[in-house]
Amino acid sequence: MIDNNETLKWKLEFDKAQEVHDIMTDVYEALKVKGYDPISQIVGYILSGDPTYITSYNGARGKIVRVERDELLEELVKSYIKTL
Repeated sequence: MIDNNETLKWKLEFDKAQEVHDIMTDVYEALKVKGYDPISQIVGYILSGDPTYITSYNGARGKIVRVERDELLEELVKSYIKTL
């Protein structure tokens, strides 16, 4: 039974890991299609913060800048650790 005197809290669960995965997949594919080495370009972006390391093809640059670089790195490390 719900007590009508208490405020209910709505918590929207957001899967940041899935968002980062989707963005990284799109960015990787866009870089590959344009003939770049995706790993080198993504590392360049993460280290420098310069979005010009990422092609604008298929909106890849716009997608990757929506996620903070430290969040990208955190999800990449988590993903790597899971494979060990």
